[in-house]
Amino acid sequence: MSAPMLTSAEQRSAARQLTLAMLALGLLVLGLVWRWLAPEQTGVSQLLLGVASLLVAVPVMRSAWYSLRFPSLHGITDQLIALAMLGAWATGDLLTAALLPIIMIFGHVLEERSVIGSQEAIHALGKLTRSHARLVQADGSIVEVDNGTLNPGDIVEVRAGDRVPADGVVLSGQASLDTAPITGESVPLEASAGVQVFGGAINLDGLLRLEVTRTGHESTLGKVIALMQNAERSKPPITRLLERYAGSYMVLVLLLAAVTWFVTNDAQAMLAVLVAACPCALVLSAPATAIAGIAVAARHGILIRSSAFLEELADLTSLVVDKTGTLTFGTLRLQSIETTAPDRQRLLNLAASLGSASSHPVSRALAGLATQEQLWGLADIRERQGLGVVAQTEQGEAALGRPELFEQLGIVTTQVPDHDGPIAGLALNGQFLAWLLLADSVKPEARQALQELRDLGLGRQLLLTGDRQSVADSLALDVGISDVEAQALPEDKLNRVLGEISSGFRPMVVGDGINDSLALKAGVVGVAMGAGGADIALASADVVLIGSDLRRLGTCVRLSRQCRQTLQVNVVIGLGWTLAIVVFAAFGWLGAAGAMIAAVLHNLSTLLVLGNAGRLLRFQEPLLKLEE
Repeated sequence: MSAPMLTSAEQRSAARQLTLAMLALGLLVLGLVWRWLAPEQTGVSQLLLGVASLLVAVPVMRSAWYSLRFPSLHGITDQLIALAMLGAWATGDLLTAALLPIIMIFGHVLEERSVIGSQEAIHALGKLTRSHARLVQADGSIVEVDNGTLNPGDIVEVRAGDRVPADGVVLSGQASLDTAPITGESVPLEASAGVQVFGGAINLDGLLRLEVTRTGHESTLGKVIALMQNAERSKPPITRLLERYAGSYMVLVLLLAAVTWFVTNDAQAMLAVLVAACPCALVLSAPATAIAGIAVAARHGILIRSSAFLEELADLTSLVVDKTGTLTFGTLRLQSIETTAPDRQRLLNLAASLGSASSHPVSRALAGLATQEQLWGLADIRERQGLGVVAQTEQGEAALGRPELFEQLGIVTTQVPDHDGPIAGLALNGQFLAWLLLADSVKPEARQALQELRDLGLGRQLLLTGDRQSVADSLALDVGISDVEAQALPEDKLNRVLGEISSGFRPMVVGDGINDSLALKAGVVGVAMGAGGADIALASADVVLIGSDLRRLGTCVRLSRQCRQTLQVNVVIGLGWTLAIVVFAAFGWLGAAGAMIAAVLHNLSTLLVLGNAGRLLRFQEPLLKLEE
């Protein structure tokens, strides 16, 4: 029986085995027809049955020999089928010697088709990374190139209907992007200047020019594929447990077969025990469930680095969450304006114009408040280091900056507001106009996502951030977290997570920055925010949210619990069915054709396990609407 991860060579081997099985089945049917038409010519029918058994003996014996040289859990099935075949030859039962491996080969091919199907899904996903790109050259001309030749810093044009060739930042244009293949979200992303976009997304309308930031394996989609492949190759805990006792299981089966032969003196009963004890369904129970769970998670924009964490997620009891870039957007945004002027849009246009003339983070945040057409014309721009920007306009001198800037300019201001974030004043022609209050705004889904986790049993929630206490307390009150630790260094975050574990809790740690990497690694499950997250945080995490939608944390837990329930049912099917067939075989209750009946029942249990795991693929959570 092949391992769950099939190479092209293994796929060709499966095809050869299926061809031999078909030929052997034809000879077997011919032999049975000859026996029925000419019962006196038993030699001819026995010859046909013997040739049929030799045809399928080649792959069976080769697999058994390979499993002896390189022991594995899957090799037990090959060894038991080979022993049953040798036993049938020894007793002169050529019909069983031919039909038994034929039935098993057909069953194995059906199993492997499900595995090949999962690989084809990954292969199809990989095709998204290969596409044409419209490269903008230095002279402004556009040439079509393979996106594999792109480098960070290249400028590309993405037209309506095109696939975004690589991760990048939009320089100009506006369009709606279908990001469902990467983030799992059904709502299109509205892309405009400054917005980060993922390679593989489809431009539904509009025209974009973007600067490439990441390509190939370093791109978001490249990391998606790599994580899926790594997760598929990983072994769940139950599989490792079975492998540990594989040798003991083989000895137990041989002893049981010997006892059956000694007590009943029935060769068919002994052969039936060997076949019935093949642990295919039990072996496949965990990998089949894990592959289905990983595929469903990827469809929802959740990348699980190891199938073991599908089980860990189900038993979490607490949440440790970072603030900046996790509960918040991680960028400054205008929170409010304190002014008596009636035309607020005019103020925003002026602030955006002055902000566009500076590289300060506050200025960059204000620069996006107006479109290019709404910006004022500026002349004689002077940036006061650490204070703000002063420039000439058609209506006089304009100033944007800290309160100290207006003191230097001799402009009388209103009282500076009490605010836990950056404050910028705005003046025109010597008259003070407004205070602009900025803050790192909370993600709109944060409160809803944390409440979902509390409903799922993660009632203990801790906000762990390096920000000031007042900022952390304000955010915690907004999202419904009562336990807060502010001004935490990376080692403080690590120690707090370890403290949670030593207190008997099983924390999910969620973060996105370099300072979160230690805590992510220490948590029972570490979840990194994929959009904009630091590389080291992504590498340290067990789960990556590509779209950074916090509501997918609840999806993770619900999917994990569904996977665990499916796995438990699969183990019951695999173990219970196998034990039942072994008992029936040992007592001779399967009749004269016991070995063949055991083979059919064995393959039926395997298909039941695969079918039950396949039910997971129907798991679907739509994009939830934000609570009002």
